[in-house]
Amino acid sequence: MFIATHIDSAGEMKANTAPAAAASPGIAATLHRLDALPASLNRDWDSLALHAAEPNAFAERWFVEAGIRRLPGIADQNLLEVRDGSTLIALFPLRIERHESRLAFRIVANLGHHNSFLDTPLIRAGAEVAAWGALLDTLDAAAWAPGFLHLKNIAADGPVHCGLRAATALRRRACDIVQHSERAMLASPLGSQAYYEATVRKKKRKELKRLRTRLDELGDVRFHRLADSADLPGWIDHFLSLESKGWKGDSGSALACDADTRAFFRDALTGAWHADRLEILRLDLDERPIAMLVNFRTAPGAFSFKIAFDEEFARYSPGVLIQLENYAVLDSPEIAWTDSCASADHPMINSLWAERRTIVRLSVPLSGLRRRSIFALVRLAERTAATIRARRAAGGAPVPQDDDQ
Repeated sequence: MFIATHIDSAGEMKANTAPAAAASPGIAATLHRLDALPASLNRDWDSLALHAAEPNAFAERWFVEAGIRRLPGIADQNLLEVRDGSTLIALFPLRIERHESRLAFRIVANLGHHNSFLDTPLIRAGAEVAAWGALLDTLDAAAWAPGFLHLKNIAADGPVHCGLRAATALRRRACDIVQHSERAMLASPLGSQAYYEATVRKKKRKELKRLRTRLDELGDVRFHRLADSADLPGWIDHFLSLESKGWKGDSGSALACDADTRAFFRDALTGAWHADRLEILRLDLDERPIAMLVNFRTAPGAFSFKIAFDEEFARYSPGVLIQLENYAVLDSPEIAWTDSCASADHPMINSLWAERRTIVRLSVPLSGLRRRSIFALVRLAERTAATIRARRAAGGAPVPQDDDQ
């Protein structure tokens, strides 16, 4: 039996017990507001992260809690907890939002924000199909769940995505990829030096060596890694200062430009440190930071969260130099891959990181005539728009429609 939910007359979600036809025995789903999570969930959440089918730093408790405390529009959203008996098998952060199309239907979506670069949920390894089934059955039975399920920033073709495909196939419904993109990642059996030589052209390597030599001529150049918790506040200050001095500061998009994002960054990095997830690299010139890189290490994967450099030294490519130092992750036996979290067209990362990771948006219909009709209408509009865009780009030549699965 699932713990289903409804919306009362004031628009609040409340839990109630209701049967779910496709539920597996012993599996239950409970909905919580993010600003009212039970303290008893903390230990199980941390355990789930350690035993997840796919690691995701942005779904771990310390990162989500930083968003709840500091970012507007997060605390009043919801978290669906799925258990098999007493074992926590999945957590699904959810929100109700308007679909971004002109049709303006309300839908159920996974919860993300501007500084969350992957929204794949934490699901216990081996429970992927059951967990997704619990979510779908709960939404099917919930009067508060409008439209369809829309999932953004999901890693494609991993066990979590495959589990969703299997759960939807069992229910004879679509699991459509409505958008996909590629971003750079490091995933190679090569060591750091061999990877550098195999990935970066010899001419480029020669140029980078020349830039490093020129930088050495200015003073004492050293790389550091954060090693002491007492130094963390100062390192955070250095990063915020570096970022705000550059183009992000000029455009108002630097973390330090907004009190909420500044506080969020501090809380997220502090939480990551206490969870043993944080790595910060720093490039100094005469003990002055000129480049910094923040990584989250969630074995067997890692995530490159933020990078900043002093644009006064841009001619020496300090951002590239610190990325070369970051190649050391390839020599780490516990880290098999690193997600760049960078945009698909990022010139620096794409020139240094050879592998690619596919990130998708997915739409899944929910039961009921009205909800299935909304799904069908929105998908028709999306396919039509994609076809028109592609034909225009191809000069009017016929093209296939967008990705379906």
